[in-house]
Amino acid sequence: MIDTALQAATPIDTVLQAATPIDTALQTGDWAFVAANWEYLLAGTVVTVLLTITSLSLGFLAGFPAGAIEVYGSGRLSGAVSTFGVLLRGTPIVVLVVLIHFGLPLPRFGSVPWLDIDLTAFLSATLALGLRSGAYQSQVFRGAIQSIDDGQIEAARSVGLSTRQAIRHVVFPQALRRSLPGFQNEFTIVLKDTSIAFAIGLAELLTRAENLYLQPGHGTAVMEVILAITAIYFVLTFVTNRSLEAVHRRYSIPGGTE
Repeated sequence: MIDTALQAATPIDTVLQAATPIDTALQTGDWAFVAANWEYLLAGTVVTVLLTITSLSLGFLAGFPAGAIEVYGSGRLSGAVSTFGVLLRGTPIVVLVVLIHFGLPLPRFGSVPWLDIDLTAFLSATLALGLRSGAYQSQVFRGAIQSIDDGQIEAARSVGLSTRQAIRHVVFPQALRRSLPGFQNEFTIVLKDTSIAFAIGLAELLTRAENLYLQPGHGTAVMEVILAITAIYFVLTFVTNRSLEAVHRRYSIPGGTE
């Protein structure tokens, strides 16, 4: 009877044995391994931040004029810009990264030893993320521009400004301030989308995380490494959002539509 009971308990023992990897997933030694490589992850964080800044800057330089053209441009030019934006927004970002990196004859720029990054891969990722961001930013700025009442242009013209001067000095400053909430959202998206550069081997945060847990003898550190970079992404996103919210409160139009 006892032997039968022990045999019956075997499936339970099997389940408990199968659960052992989960119970031992977060090991002290693996956390020590992550802590020992903090400089390596810090370099990846720097690359992620730099890629975010360059991509958003390119997106702004492309997106703001594109949004203005869609509102004030001629029929053909406005239609061409709008169509190009639709194509960029409809193409998966990883496809854009791969197409630009392997499909365009980009010059070879070498690498940065301390950050261990290929500058050509960095340029490819910046172009892909920047153009994609520009396509989305153009819609943020288009909506902000269209939110400005036409009567303000008429009032500006009544005091001697030309239409172009009215747009430049009256509409655009207000549109930029009203676009801050949308730009905040785009900043967060681009920050997280930098991980797509993993597809072309750029040594940003996610790529470095994989390099760590693929080292011989550290295969059990997958969970710890992923949790560590998740915390880093969260901190970057949290600080960015709080900073942009402070900027929005500082520059929002009193009594106006935010």
